[in-house]
Amino acid sequence: MNVPAMRVADFDAAERARILAKVARFAPPPAELPDGRRDLIGLSRDELAAAMVAIGEAPFRAKQLWHWIYHQGVTDFARMPSIARPLQEKLAARFVVGRPATVVAQTSEDRTRKFLFRFRDGQEAETVYIPDRVEDRGAVCISSQVGCTLACRFCHTGTQPLARNLGAAEIVGQFMAARDAFGEWPSPRGEAPRLLSNIVLMGMGEPLYNFENVARAMTIAMDNEGIALSRRRITLSTSGVVPMMDRAGAELGVNLAVSLHAVTDALRDELVPLNRKYPLAELIAACRRYPGASNARRITFEYVMLKGVNDSVAEARALVRLIAGIPAKVNLIPFNPWPGSRFETSSPAAVARFAEVVNAAGFSAPVRAPRGRDILAACGQLRTASRRAHGEAA
Repeated sequence: MNVPAMRVADFDAAERARILAKVARFAPPPAELPDGRRDLIGLSRDELAAAMVAIGEAPFRAKQLWHWIYHQGVTDFARMPSIARPLQEKLAARFVVGRPATVVAQTSEDRTRKFLFRFRDGQEAETVYIPDRVEDRGAVCISSQVGCTLACRFCHTGTQPLARNLGAAEIVGQFMAARDAFGEWPSPRGEAPRLLSNIVLMGMGEPLYNFENVARAMTIAMDNEGIALSRRRITLSTSGVVPMMDRAGAELGVNLAVSLHAVTDALRDELVPLNRKYPLAELIAACRRYPGASNARRITFEYVMLKGVNDSVAEARALVRLIAGIPAKVNLIPFNPWPGSRFETSSPAAVARFAEVVNAAGFSAPVRAPRGRDILAACGQLRTASRRAHGEAA
């Protein structure tokens, strides 16, 4: 009997229960509109079938609706010709197929696009499309919360207190609204080229503090008869909510990215305060347990380069020791300045020296080229003017 493993499992289960109970206070608003109609976005297949039965229709109608909503991208029931007009009218009287409202859409000089989306209760979040530098494809960086509870010292989003979690409809709706903007409907089939080829849950918020809604949204995105993104095209980034990492791996199996940024507890306690609750030893152990991690599906460690703070050759060597034996790569991220920050970006020479050490140890260490800095769309720069509307964060 592996007693230490049992203790870890018991601890994680208790912590998961505590987290889920606490984040319930930041739940998104109901999916019903003031006029009583319900948004169909965000419902699972079974829930969509149940909604059809509840209005006296056959469950197979859910399959038809799923196709029009998630494969074709249609928001108007009158534009679903496989559904008879009387049923179209019946559906329109009871349901909507919603999208977040685009308040602002900005395009950077490097073609990065940032969207400020507003939801039905007036709260807002930012979403960024990051085009590939070579191919006609790109990643959609999606937010999971309005604001953030983590207060990482180098992150602009962390200066905006948590207002609430985003619902499944609001999370997957960001991707769908971006598709609307790029005209990428119907969903490309199989390996057909996609402009919006990847989802990265790296926007505002900590996805594992809103796991239920994130999981529901990503399950919808991965459904083969709709948006049809494979799990290898989705990356979930966490600052280290250790008790939820095992569950994310077991239930979603998407790629994992970990915001590391320091190789000692003393420094990480300062840069990423969550480390005080789940220190490095626990975080790295959870990474080693993450299911599906392999040379083909490596864990990504994100490491923001802060001048004179965490960018020495000695720290590069310590990083290599810390992650030894984990199928991993290290994304080195030059710090992206924002108004009021006290940090500076590491010099190109310091970044190059750091990368050389990590590469020499057998880990890929690409330097992430800053994207969208001129419109505050780069890593760590997202923030909205939405105000906090709830109590203490998780």
